[in-house]
Amino acid sequence: MKGKDIKPAKLSRTISAFANSNGGEIYLGISHFDDKNQYFWDGYINEESFNQYVTLLEEILPSFESYAIEAFEHPVKHTYVFHIIIHKTNAFIKASDGKIYERHGVQNLPCDTPEKMLRLQLDKGLASYEDEITQGVFDDIKDSSVLLNFLHDVVPQTSPYDWLRKQRVMDSNAKINVAGELLYDECPQTILPKQSGVRILRYHTDECEGERGTLEDGFPISIEGDIYSLINKTVAIVKEIVEKVGVISRDGKESKIYPDVTLHEIITNAVLHRDYSILKDIQIRIFTNRIEIESPGKLPGHITVENILSEQYSRNPKIIRLISKFPSPPNKDVGEGLNTAFRAMQEMQLKPPSIIETANSVIVTIKHERLADAETIVLDYLGEHETINNAIARSLTGITDSNRMKKIFYVLKDKELLEIVPGTRGAATRWRMKSNSSFETRQSEDQLTLF
Repeated sequence: MKGKDIKPAKLSRTISAFANSNGGEIYLGISHFDDKNQYFWDGYINEESFNQYVTLLEEILPSFESYAIEAFEHPVKHTYVFHIIIHKTNAFIKASDGKIYERHGVQNLPCDTPEKMLRLQLDKGLASYEDEITQGVFDDIKDSSVLLNFLHDVVPQTSPYDWLRKQRVMDSNAKINVAGELLYDECPQTILPKQSGVRILRYHTDECEGERGTLEDGFPISIEGDIYSLINKTVAIVKEIVEKVGVISRDGKESKIYPDVTLHEIITNAVLHRDYSILKDIQIRIFTNRIEIESPGKLPGHITVENILSEQYSRNPKIIRLISKFPSPPNKDVGEGLNTAFRAMQEMQLKPPSIIETANSVIVTIKHERLADAETIVLDYLGEHETINNAIARSLTGITDSNRMKKIFYVLKDKELLEIVPGTRGAATRWRMKSNSSFETRQSEDQLTLF
């Protein structure tokens, strides 16, 4: 919230910081008392007063798609407050003073050192750590079983040296980069310690954070190996732990409550899209009511928590391209991984995973919380709509089998809650609430109780 007297040059720092970070919102014409943390309406006389800021936005942002503007008029004072929405951008956005700013808490801080600029490049996906040269050399991995088996199965006519050079994972001095180590070294953790493995922790609690006192004996478990093996081993171990210990829900202890594809896709995503410049292993925390998968690094490029299921941006394009050449690649559904994971949860009548972004990581949480049962979902829908058909019901409940959905309709019919709309039949059958059904009566009683 900014007062109406803010100069465009000063406002440009906030615009730059938001665009270079995760976006943000600015309200112009909201001032605050100096001695109190209280804000008040201090709007502009007319909408033309905002023209100078429109000019500023056009000058420093790459396109009109990078921002949105709306005006609010006070119903009594008839003055205006302007609301600016700044979106996260791929490019570096400079303020009027020519500096690049980032948002840290409530501050706009300049990226004024090479280290800060490199960190911002990595965060925005404009640079990839996968191309960094490591201490590994060709002689260290030329006899790697991972590399030799891959070449035998995929490109048998190519030598290890030629393949590594051709794919740009080894330089002219026979030094291996990060992508090459992760893909073809049997144990890349010897070259990239603390940033290329997975740690699994199992807690006997459903609290927000696990503590040492609730950590199960024998944990954490550290998993190492090339990333193709790492993904498969991690999925198998997590699946085994979950099936063995179960998860606590409202109905008691249950086993095997997560779809295999959900675990596979989210773990694959965490390994392939993490920021390998951060010295921290992926952490998988298994609680009594959920699984948390934490992948180091912020969301790259223009990706946000809101658009992650509909947009694509690869932080490690070389790794993703090359691992897709392995037999039965873990990322065979390119661009559909998280969507597949979410759909699988819905089909099992489980609530979708949640995704949050912290200052240095992305955490996907898979909770054991069931959706409302299909019968309740249908009845709730008919509480606001006159009719429903099989297709609509399947989209609402996540049930993909039309015959299974049809059986649910007939269960509700037998309970004298639903009836077929006269004149509809076959694939065009529609259902409606039966007159004077117990569900309608119960709703009426609830309303009477409220009033």
